[in-house]
Amino acid sequence: MKKIAKDIFKKHQAQTFPFPSCLEVESAKGSYITDVNDKDYLDFVAGASSCTLGHSNPIIINAVKQQLDKYTHVMVYGEYVQSPQYKLAQLLAKNLPENLSTTYFTNSGAEAIEGAMKLAKRATGRSEVISCKDSYHGSTQGALSIMGNEEHKAKYRPLLPNCNQIIYNDDSSLKNITKQTAAAVIEPIQGATGFITPTNNFLQKVREKCIATGTLLIFDEIQTCYGRLGTLFGFQTYNVIPDILCIAKGMGGSMPIGAFISSWKMMNLLTFEPKLGHITTFGGHPINCAASLATLEHLLTSTIMSEIDKKEQLFRIHLQHSKIKEIRGKGLMLAIEFSSEELAKKVVEQSLENRLILFYFLFTKTAIRITPPLTISEDEIIKGCNIIKGILEQ
Repeated sequence: MKKIAKDIFKKHQAQTFPFPSCLEVESAKGSYITDVNDKDYLDFVAGASSCTLGHSNPIIINAVKQQLDKYTHVMVYGEYVQSPQYKLAQLLAKNLPENLSTTYFTNSGAEAIEGAMKLAKRATGRSEVISCKDSYHGSTQGALSIMGNEEHKAKYRPLLPNCNQIIYNDDSSLKNITKQTAAAVIEPIQGATGFITPTNNFLQKVREKCIATGTLLIFDEIQTCYGRLGTLFGFQTYNVIPDILCIAKGMGGSMPIGAFISSWKMMNLLTFEPKLGHITTFGGHPINCAASLATLEHLLTSTIMSEIDKKEQLFRIHLQHSKIKEIRGKGLMLAIEFSSEELAKKVVEQSLENRLILFYFLFTKTAIRITPPLTISEDEIIKGCNIIKGILEQ
């Protein structure tokens, strides 16, 4: 039966990678995923930062069940007043600066980026979009156009015109942001290349350059949002406020949702000339908004975010090893850098054999990803670190 399931998976479900792990999931709870053979795997990835409060968290489950009993999808986005949507939008506004008061809910992070790019062009009347080399913002056509890696773009050209790049943490490249630039799309922590953090006040310098040129600053916080760095949003960690904020992944607490957020005045540009300036059928789905609202409420009323720094330090202390070159990132968004691609690959593969889930990065082959649920316990952190060190000792 196990072989049949994997055969069906590989034959009838579109594949993105030639060698998927094929872990056959039976259930998941807390920091663990259980396979069909009743083996528990400690999860250090959390659905690529999506399962903020762990797997099958009763807070989210109850919110989803309560909403299911009321209604699911009822109408295209923006037409009916639905309490999961407006309550979530209101709570986000209460916890964001005044210029980020109005939210447009989407189905995913890539769609949030698409909407933000359209909004920037509409607001400025300009067409150029700047992003960073080695950035990742999604795989749809617009998001792919500003991806900072040519290997992933080449077979899909022509893409959007007037998409150019700066280099993350390179002040000299900021000259590429000009008065022809509609928006600069920046990740507060660069994700796909191995969680590169800003240095030498780079984000502040981007902010200043955008103000000087009338360029809108878009922060891609699809991975950093909802507490992963110990603050609700990454821009709060670095004290730089964007003009448009894109969020997704962890905001849903394991349910699919994204959003782009700006001022009411800016967002209102999507309402007129033309009407329906950005539309979606399932964006802001009431079930997913209910899950996101429950996640946000819990993070704001619990001690989870205040414990992130301590958990980060536990990882750094218990992952000291001669074969680990560097630990990058911040909070529970960490990258372990090794000396070779081969070693990184072996650690991921052998960790799975030892029932620990790790994962790769898109643009760097010598590092592995650690983004566990924010609810992971100190004992679980130490347990996973010991598995990694045990593999390195072998």
